[in-house]
Amino acid sequence: MAERKNTDFDRPGGYAMPSGATATHRRAARTACAESIRLVGDDVAAHEPVPLPGIEPAHAADDPDTRLYVGDCRDVLPALPDRGAVDLVFADPPFNWDVPYGEWHDGMPRAEYERFTFDWLDACVDVLAPHGSLWVNIPDDTAAEVVMHLKRRGLTMINWCVWHFRFGQHRSTSFIMSKVHALYFVRDPDERTWNPEAILEPSDRASIYGDARTMAKSEHKGLRVPMDVWYGQYLGRIQGNNKERRHGHHNQIPEAYLERVVRSCSNAGDLVLDPFLGSGTTSTVARAWDRRSIGVEYAPANAASAWERVTEIGMIRKGSSAGRSSAIFGKRRELAKD
Repeated sequence: MAERKNTDFDRPGGYAMPSGATATHRRAARTACAESIRLVGDDVAAHEPVPLPGIEPAHAADDPDTRLYVGDCRDVLPALPDRGAVDLVFADPPFNWDVPYGEWHDGMPRAEYERFTFDWLDACVDVLAPHGSLWVNIPDDTAAEVVMHLKRRGLTMINWCVWHFRFGQHRSTSFIMSKVHALYFVRDPDERTWNPEAILEPSDRASIYGDARTMAKSEHKGLRVPMDVWYGQYLGRIQGNNKERRHGHHNQIPEAYLERVVRSCSNAGDLVLDPFLGSGTTSTVARAWDRRSIGVEYAPANAASAWERVTEIGMIRKGSSAGRSSAIFGKRRELAKD
């Protein structure tokens, strides 16, 4: 039986529009705090931050204010003078996959890694402003633990996005991994910063089908907010021959990914923080779009390399995250006439 448009509801367009995922996430944020949720890392003692009175950045620049601290983010974040005033946090932590991140040990026992994850997440939550947003880039094996911990900290999930790439490492014992999770949480869904106009892209209706209805809209003709699976031009993995590539750094995230996060969830002049700055992508994009930023990096050598990129090289693909179609098919040809 063909599906029929439901017109029994007094809603825009006559469609039945349920309360949706955000309402469900609100309820989860209210109840998860009170539930007795136990995870493996809970059995390991929490990190006690090392006191860092009068902490100073290892690197700093003006216009806009850009700072890079060297050290363990679990110690640095509690010592920052900006606690409670950070508008946006983006975190791409070590995955515990035994990757050589300079001086960092990336092969902890599972329970210790989960405890480490909860500790740095707590530090990020504590620096957020009341309207702040928190994004976490994390693979399959720790995504669920991150989600559950942030829910029991009282944050609300807005989206569980997926960063999809076509250049996964070959394997024959399972399906090739071609994604990482981009988890989007906020303190308050009603007060969050959200700028959809900054990240609009051509819709499939416009790109493939030439649908006249999307071009008849009063604003944003033929455009839409991106879907929650991210792929397309400039959104692939950063390989060795990519112009964005910073040698000596691992698991580099494309500028278009960070640009989408920064532009949609912060405003010019806002403060963006990355507790694992790595190659410097977050601060590079933030600075290009007139956001203040704070980065934390564990190894001094990696921090120096990132700082060179942030202040001397700058953003290579500014504007690449919006305005491009992500349609997986070309424009549909007209049906042959009899």
